[in-house]
Amino acid sequence: MADQRNVRPTDAELAILRVLWDRGPSSVRQVREATGERGVRYTTTLKTMQNMTEKGLVHRDQSRVSHVYSAAIEEEPTQRRLVGEFLDRAFGGSAAKLVMQALAAGDISADELKEIRKLLKDKGTGNERTR
Repeated sequence: MADQRNVRPTDAELAILRVLWDRGPSSVRQVREATGERGVRYTTTLKTMQNMTEKGLVHRDQSRVSHVYSAAIEEEPTQRRLVGEFLDRAFGGSAAKLVMQALAAGDISADELKEIRKLLKDKGTGNERTR
């Protein structure tokens, strides 16, 4: 896996990584279809994925006719790092402000609310679970 501290994926790269994290190894065509980006050319997706290979964000398996790409960085550590950076920039490091704004910004399902309550309870009792 790449050194995640130095990797800063763009929004387009994150969209591709989400597909690879969810679906596993995939071809450029499969990634392009899964992102649902209308009007995005195959060559644009290919070039982005080639750049991601150079940056160490994905691995490319060249053993087949159609190259297959897989994520070279892990989902949760990447998300934690990006949230931490955003937390510092936008909320001055205040997790409470971030959570309040996130909850106020949109609808939340009963299942999501239940999960949030459990995480808060676990955090408060020191029983933080590892995902």
